[in-house]
Amino acid sequence: QVQLVESGGGLVQPGGSLRLSCAASGTIFSDNAMNYWYRQAPGKQREWVATISNRPSTIYADSAKGRFTISIDNAKNMVYLQMNSLKPEDTAVYYCSTLRAWGATQYWGQGTQVTVSS
Repeated sequence: QVQLVESGGGLVQPGGSLRLSCAASGTIFSDNAMNYWYRQAPGKQREWVATISNRPSTIYADSAKGRFTISIDNAKNMVYLQMNSLKPEDTAVYYCSTLRAWGATQYWGQGTQVTVSS
């Protein structure tokens, strides 16, 4: 059974930084085709933030480019999202997700709240 658990969210001032972590059981991130971070702000649809593949290669949403970095720690089987220069519009619940292979089940964590406010 695959379980993903996010952590690292919290309250941060504009311009600050946070590092989100995603721990997995029942799957290995570096073996999976794609690993993602998404976010969902209040009253809005869930949106994709960043992807890291098993090559590995990374892709970012325009809103994240230059500020966020997605990475995998193979030894710890963790996926991270380093977020710098945070803005109030980054406030959302952030979700980790993993896809073992194209056409397979995409697994999700329960989310971690990030609030950017002064």
